[in-house]
Amino acid sequence: MILTAVNGVPVSGPTSTLRALDRVTLSGEVQDIAGARINNYNGTVSVTVFDKLIDRVTNANDNIESSPGNLIILPFTEQGEVLFRGQATVENGVFDIEFILPRDTQIPVGSGRVSFYSKRSTILEDQNGYSLDVQIGGINPNAANDDMPPQMQLYMNDTNFVNGGVTDSNPFLLALLSDDSGINTSSGIGHDITAVLDGDDANPFILNDYYEADVDSFTSGQVYFPLRDIEPGLHTLEVCAWDVYNNSVCEEIQFLVSENEGIELTRVLNYPNPFTNYTEFWFNHNRPFEPLDVQVQVLTVTGKVVWTKNQTITTSGFTSREITWDGRDDFGQRLGKGVYIYKITVNSTLTNQSASKIEKLVLI
Repeated sequence: MILTAVNGVPVSGPTSTLRALDRVTLSGEVQDIAGARINNYNGTVSVTVFDKLIDRVTNANDNIESSPGNLIILPFTEQGEVLFRGQATVENGVFDIEFILPRDTQIPVGSGRVSFYSKRSTILEDQNGYSLDVQIGGINPNAANDDMPPQMQLYMNDTNFVNGGVTDSNPFLLALLSDDSGINTSSGIGHDITAVLDGDDANPFILNDYYEADVDSFTSGQVYFPLRDIEPGLHTLEVCAWDVYNNSVCEEIQFLVSENEGIELTRVLNYPNPFTNYTEFWFNHNRPFEPLDVQVQVLTVTGKVVWTKNQTITTSGFTSREITWDGRDDFGQRLGKGVYIYKITVNSTLTNQSASKIEKLVLI
């Protein structure tokens, strides 16, 4: 994979400098070993733009001395921070991707790096490549103004999660982010994407490397970050992010790690309620990715079972909404209006543990 043009100018021509807050379009193509475009290549490419190389020195924390009292300190270089990480569609072997360079781009001008990795849609054929044909540095003095913070939505595992719901001890944080200028991942001082668990500000999780912009859009993306071995009880996560203009947003989410290893059901309800001919049975549980046998029984207030549904479900998160009902009994007859009882029973196919909850619904 190669870079063919920057802002419409072929890389074989005069090199332009990409400045902080510049709006940039990179164009590229997928080539075979002979350098010819693969015209029938369709798929998705991941593009990562790095800042210039950084000169550093070792910390001498191994206490090795070149002579008595003189610790050995060695110089080395490493790649600069990630300025942008996103995805674009590859169509007939070519692609374009657009983004805005963050304000935290290092000012001195030097060679940056653009890395490519693509996956083909129909067959297993990955491609990769990189380019050093970009100069990065300076700042655009005529950049548009932006003083609006990003938008953020937080979930645990998936977007069905309800704030305060139950998780296991190894949940995933899912943060959906959007901003007209894009999200900052360049690790400027104080401008990381961070998550703080239970107010432990001294030990934040740095989430920059877990953010990826959506395909063909630099204005939205997501963080999907694993949390491990979280103690039982109620926990709060505060997540903060910045856009490329260094406007910030912080949001909180709470989740309850189950005290025991059994199945736990919470937030059992049906929606809509009351209803006429359609309702969904919702519940939170603590067994994501595990096949669960679910039974829903609807009973009259005198205890007669009028409808039963058995279904095996597997959810990627902690919320199930899979089972629905049309208000008819097991024989397809329309039930009369009124209040009914329903019982949800969930059984683990792996451990044979089970849990049940009873609630009311209204048919109108």
